[in-house]
Formats: sequence, structure tokens, C-alpha cells
Amino acid sequence: MFVHTVYFWLNNPESDADRQALRDGLETLRGIKHFDALYIGKPAETRRPVIDHSYDWSLTYVFRDKAAHDAYQEDPIHLKFVETCARYWQRVVVYDAVE
Repeated sequence: MFVHTVYFWLNNPESDADRQALRDGLETLRGIKHFDALYIGKPAETRRPVIDHSYDWSLTYVFRDKAAHDAYQEDPIHLKFVETCARYWQRVVVYDAVE
């Protein structure tokens, strides 16, 4: 199993339009067929010193293996998402984990 988690910080976090535009862009990624599971979310209302809730959106994919992840990275839908939505974020952090 290969888990790919991405955190996004908006350029303009006060803009509801930008927040929704990025969410809409994230939803287009559901059209990619290389993953076993996909979760899109925003920070939960949990507050403890170890929790970073400073991001605006998160995306978590579960892939069968690294090869499926690599295919996702080159998928035209993913490439279009980056091209279309990169203007909305100021920072992206990725965590990949394997079992």
C-alpha cells in the first residue's frame, strides 16, 4: 500500500471563491482511476498541541503500490489540476507513506 497525503495552504484564505475553486479542482481528481481510495477534507475541529490545523484543504490517496502512484502523477487529469489550480495555493506539503 502507498498512501499519498497532500496539504494545501491558500494564497487568499479569506476568499470563499478561491477556497471553493480549489475544492472543485480537487474533486476533478476523482476521475483518475489509479487509486483505491480518495479523501478530500479540511481541518477538523480538534485542537491539541500536536495537531497542525493551519492548512486549508487536504487530499489523501491510497494506492495499491508506488507504480500506481507514479501513474497518477502523470495522469492528464492530475496535470490539468496542477495547471488550473496552482494559482490558488501558496504552499503545498506532501507526505508519502508505505506499508
